[in-house]
Amino acid sequence: MSNALKTPSFTPALGRLLMSLIFILSGVGKLAAPAATIGYIASTGLPLATLGYAAAVIVELGGGLLLLAGYQTRLVAAVLAVFAVVTALIFHHALGDQNQMIHFMKNLAMAGGLLQVAAFGAGAFSLDGRSRKLGQQAA
Repeated sequence: MSNALKTPSFTPALGRLLMSLIFILSGVGKLAAPAATIGYIASTGLPLATLGYAAAVIVELGGGLLLLAGYQTRLVAAVLAVFAVVTALIFHHALGDQNQMIHFMKNLAMAGGLLQVAAFGAGAFSLDGRSRKLGQQAA
């Protein structure tokens, strides 16, 4: 194995930062305008819009922060990937509208990146990486 493969890289941490921003900012935006968000959810015909709002805030803000920190990263990334696909199908399915098509494809691209994180983990500079390193030192 080459030294480049043994040296911890900041690349996964940077990737987690960039991917988490859209979820964190979206969650904060939902907190800032709950009535508008609940109204939008209800306008799609989904039942229990208030419950959907609460779930979206938890997934976006909580999941985004956990992804950023690199805690339980594989599970969090998988949940966020499913969330991205589901929201694409529910909220961005009008593919004849170019703007909706872009949002649909953006969500699918995010899901793809998140699946990479789910498959390969958070990297060395993460809470997961720190706990793995501490576990190896204890053994």
